[in-house]
Amino acid sequence: MNHYIYCLESVEDVEVEKESTVLNSLEALASQYRITNVYKTCDSIENFEESLSTLLYEDKNFKDYAIIYLVFEGKENQITIGNYYFTFEEIAELFEGKLDGKIIHFANTFKLDLEEETFQYFLDVTGAKAISGYGNRVPIMSAILDNLYFSINETEDDIINVVEILFKKQYALSNSLGFRLYY
Repeated sequence: MNHYIYCLESVEDVEVEKESTVLNSLEALASQYRITNVYKTCDSIENFEESLSTLLYEDKNFKDYAIIYLVFEGKENQITIGNYYFTFEEIAELFEGKLDGKIIHFANTFKLDLEEETFQYFLDVTGAKAISGYGNRVPIMSAILDNLYFSINETEDDIINVVEILFKKQYALSNSLGFRLYY
């Protein structure tokens, strides 16, 4: 398989060049596992919507993306972009019917704790295969576990097997970060 990963990271200012742990991790993912990825940043709701619009309507490789990787802060199941809180329902509406078979994955900068009604609505509206992320915000970045998760997804189609392999290989880290999957 040769799936792509699309990563969108929230930053304070897109005009300011700043070292990104996420970008470094994605570069390692590309060299170690040969997984193609696209990295973008956004600092406002307009940037966020523009990036997603470009991805959905202009990126000729969109069908090849298996994972949409979102690196945002937030609380109570709302991501923060600038001073705006974006709900899961609003995100679902942006992606309406466009994520057939794709996984939306959140880094541990955002605590993912969805009620069944919320995740089911998101999956139904978007057509996504699954939502994954972490229930615990711990001081270490989830990039190491994210890369393992992405690499397992590259070789394994069944999402349940992916999670089982992830926990088998990195149980302590998966458990301490509180890895979660909604499907």
